[in-house]
Amino acid sequence: MTLPALTYSEDQAAAHDAVADMLREAGIDLDDGLLLPPRDGKTKIMAITGKAGSGKTLLLAELCKSLQAAGVEVVSGDYEGRRRKDRRTLAVLAPTNKAAFVLRMRGVPATTIHRILYTPVYDPEYERIAEWLMGNGDKPEIEGLTEEALARAQMSYEAHKSIPAALAAAGLRGSDFITGWKRREDPLDIGFVDEASMLDERQVEDLREIFPNLLLFGDPAQLAPVNQSGKMVFDTLAPSQVLNLNRIHRQDADNPILDLAHALADPNLSFDGFERMVEDIARTDDRVVLGQRVEVDLMARSPVLVWRNATRIRLINAFRSVYGAPEDSLLEGEPLICDGIELPLKHRKKRLDLEARGLIKGAQVIYLGPGRKPGFSRLHVIGAEDPQVSAASIVKIEKPNEEEPFIPFAARMGATFLHGAAVTIHKAQGSQWDEVQVFAPDLYAAARMGRSEAGQPLWKRLAYVAITRAQTRLHWVVRARLSKPSGPLQVDDLKAAPAAPLALEVEAEF
Repeated sequence: MTLPALTYSEDQAAAHDAVADMLREAGIDLDDGLLLPPRDGKTKIMAITGKAGSGKTLLLAELCKSLQAAGVEVVSGDYEGRRRKDRRTLAVLAPTNKAAFVLRMRGVPATTIHRILYTPVYDPEYERIAEWLMGNGDKPEIEGLTEEALARAQMSYEAHKSIPAALAAAGLRGSDFITGWKRREDPLDIGFVDEASMLDERQVEDLREIFPNLLLFGDPAQLAPVNQSGKMVFDTLAPSQVLNLNRIHRQDADNPILDLAHALADPNLSFDGFERMVEDIARTDDRVVLGQRVEVDLMARSPVLVWRNATRIRLINAFRSVYGAPEDSLLEGEPLICDGIELPLKHRKKRLDLEARGLIKGAQVIYLGPGRKPGFSRLHVIGAEDPQVSAASIVKIEKPNEEEPFIPFAARMGATFLHGAAVTIHKAQGSQWDEVQVFAPDLYAAARMGRSEAGQPLWKRLAYVAITRAQTRLHWVVRARLSKPSGPLQVDDLKAAPAAPLALEVEAEF
């Protein structure tokens, strides 16, 4: 077949051809740009695997471009427009907000799995604007919206292809135009899932119900989901359904972070030998730092990655201590991790509102200050497309050697949060940061214990995942020390737009 202008490696080309064959059987010919109506039948599933740097994301992006060029419509989860029987659709998904954000920064229109499982219900008046923006209707006249507001919406949509962003540019809030959420009833068409090593069996079954054509991208060297005994979704597929990218692509100047990650595949490499390798590289390349202490300035935006829960709790309390955080409140700028939603079943709509805005388990947020009502917080959800929210919050600060966490404040129901200055390496999967600090004493403890997972020393799997979270600089921290902050916590860079209140902030409903 004719490949895109981009030059693929041999294994990428083979994977591209295999996916093209799968799509051709589904009625989409990438060579001729021919689209046939969707066909009924059993779900076809394929996986493309490879270690960090093997070109998985590049291949995903090029396949996405090819499908769009052929006329396949991208479904973002924001708004789908009127359905046509013969339309072909593509959704690019990731398990977390941060993983979807990483893809969007690379030009791939990704959203979270949750935003595809649950779809927004738009107010009919504002739905007319959405249809007009998508080219499916005439320009509407909406009471309260001027021509200038509609022009701003149109400019925003042309730039970002996001209906919520366009309506926000017109001066509307999500609570104005989204009246609720419903679980998707009708299937879609093609699904690309990045960071598929994080998927559990239930998520895969949900995806199979929605997508007749499912393509998974993932790294088999990462850590398996906690509840699956070291197995990943790739392990359940037949060998013919899994394509592995073996060649590692490097930048013009070799990437020392990838060098370290792939060195872990050497079965003879000991922990001491690996640390000597880190030290040697750090002498000549500032992209790798052998840290003698944890840099507290980085912790507000990029958590320290640890293995042991006790280490995580000690680092969090040290972080709060050096910033002078009081026990009974949070400082603006403190990082948090969403630990789930505590709501009874009768408040299902409120749960969907929270989750759809990005407050899903594992989401990283920054505390911006108290909300208008007791127990409410203004939050910036890292990686969410509409990041500013105000929601009922239950914040838990865990203490060393104490079973019960300290709760500085809490609503009666809402989103629960743990502190996010340090996180476990398991929870960091799917995320990337410019600079990452890895707490090496924890990995040394794992090495001394001699534990293994999937036939490999656990410390190597932990190190591989932690190292590959770093995009530009890796800090390998070897001492249990914490630096002093260079100044107070800041939130100015996150206050570009006002926080949008959720339906949950209706006190009378409780």
